[in-house]
Parts: sequence; structure tokens; C-alpha cells
Amino acid sequence: MCLGIPGKILDVYESQGLRMAKVQFGGIAREACLQYVPEAGTGDYVIVHVGFAISKLNEEEAARTYSLLEEMGQLAELAAGANEELPRS
Repeated sequence: MCLGIPGKILDVYESQGLRMAKVQFGGIAREACLQYVPEAGTGDYVIVHVGFAISKLNEEEAARTYSLLEEMGQLAELAAGANEELPRS
């Protein structure tokens, strides 16, 4: 099952003409494209699906959703590749 995962934007930068971000999901940070949510910025929470931020949400909703996903055991994929280095801005 594919799910969108809530995360907090830590850094926003441009890469190859695309607006990108370093997004934190619990203790794991991954890269995500922000092209679909141009209003999102550092400190905002977004739902990320297959590397694309698809919507913004507030901190409370992000925490609630993350807790539910954790209870369902749906966060294991995030840990895979957690040691990969992110591009530097």
C-alpha cells in the first residue's frame, strides 16, 4: 500500500530547476520535491508521497497521522535508506 507520510520541512533549496526540500519524518530526513505545494516553506508540515510533497497540513494533524501510521507499522520503508546522504543545498 502506498501512503503519503507527514513530515516537517527543514530546508528549502533549488535543484536542477526544481524547488526541493529536506523533510524530516520522525528521526529520518529525506529529500522531497515541493513543486506541487509552492506555498510550503521551512517549518511547514507536508504530506509526502513517492518523493513529492502533495499538500500542507498543521503540526497537530501531522503528529496524529504519524502516530497512526506508526501504530499500523507503515513506517518501515522510511528506515530503508535512512543512511543515504541528502544533496547539500
